[in-house]
Amino acid sequence: MTETVKIISPIDGSVYAERPLASATDIETAVVRAKAARHSWGETTIAERQKILSHFLDALLLMNDDIVPELAWQMGRPIRFGGEKRGVEERARYMIELAAEALAPSIKPEKEGFTRYITREALGTVMVIAPWNYPFLTAVNSIVPGLMAGNAIILKHASQTLLAGERFAAAAESAGLPLGLFQNLVLGHADTEKLIGSGQIDHINFTGSVEGGRRIEKAAAGTFATLGLELGGKDPAYVRADANLDNAVENLVDGSFFNSGQSCCGVERIYVHESVYGNFVERFIDNAKGWTLGNPLDADTIVGPMARGNFADHVRQQTEEALRGGATRHLNSRHDLDKPGSPYLAPEVLTNVNHQMSVMREESFGPVVGIMKVADDAEAITLMNDSPYGLTASIWTEDLDAAAKLGGSIETGTVFANRCDYLDPALVWTGVKDTGKGGALSEIGYANLTQPKSYHLKRV
Repeated sequence: MTETVKIISPIDGSVYAERPLASATDIETAVVRAKAARHSWGETTIAERQKILSHFLDALLLMNDDIVPELAWQMGRPIRFGGEKRGVEERARYMIELAAEALAPSIKPEKEGFTRYITREALGTVMVIAPWNYPFLTAVNSIVPGLMAGNAIILKHASQTLLAGERFAAAAESAGLPLGLFQNLVLGHADTEKLIGSGQIDHINFTGSVEGGRRIEKAAAGTFATLGLELGGKDPAYVRADANLDNAVENLVDGSFFNSGQSCCGVERIYVHESVYGNFVERFIDNAKGWTLGNPLDADTIVGPMARGNFADHVRQQTEEALRGGATRHLNSRHDLDKPGSPYLAPEVLTNVNHQMSVMREESFGPVVGIMKVADDAEAITLMNDSPYGLTASIWTEDLDAAAKLGGSIETGTVFANRCDYLDPALVWTGVKDTGKGGALSEIGYANLTQPKSYHLKRV
């Protein structure tokens, strides 16, 4: 009997879709096809790839009206937000346009009798292991530049959002990508690790948990495959005394609760200068009251369910622990669906928190945020760095020079000033400490999806 994967919808607990796992033959066939396809793909010019990948993107965007309710059913995001179309288009078009520059040979200065340059060549077969929280945005970061750089792609999507992988595959077929160049496989953990350890994968890009990243590294050990890992996060914000509070509150509430807090770079802890702390907290709570919980298929719903009930229970446990330690909850929202075991979890704001509480140091990945008072920049930086993670950090101030200087002391991959929870495709997306290694997007993303080759040509 063929083993299957079921998507259990957070909306009502029903089986939304069910797919068979790839067989051993399916997996081996995919590897063979990828190798054959990438050789022919390597014969195409950058301009030809740009044209085909633009068609690929267009085909994906045309599916958006169907994708939006699929996302609601698969992982709970409200339909009012329109899916991930805008971000997917921004990142993909930027990386397609950047390819000619990023992949151009690096010509070295004139040296009599010699021609010297460095090229960037495809790694080979790239495996993208994508998460459920932003199933299109996270995957497109590697799929589009990976293909533009000349690689073949094998996509293994999260079991919660399997239909996203099928959408990518349909777009690839519509665009006329060579057979086998892009393949979507439904895999369990054991087969994923076996494929990684087979030596037939040249690069793995994984977005997920820290423990998942460790399993990927262990599976790849000895194969010499390169890795790109984006793992956990506990992103902080610091509101300085000179911050524009209207701007800070509006953006930090959104950064804390959008996507039910299930964002890699979502804001999970906020430090506020003591001179504006009371004013900020009052405004933040007032704004957050508008982020109401409901059915994601309802056009008025702002906060939908989390992807799974156990994810919501983890946040509930962190919140209860903080309350036992003396924290104060301010929203205490009541909703018939918000109960233990349910994926429906209303947003919460906590004050009187400290770094002995897990909600301020360990990843929540849900709609709860703690707010702490600090005396000065030095205390804020110390607390921001008191975490095993480092993806993004935001500073809210009128003084951008001060923000840049403070950013140099923060252990993070991206420093924001007066914004948060956003990926600029012109900048590398990377993390430090347990958040991972490698980087996506920008010209550095291309460097991580290719290998250099030197040409040292002597005239005789």
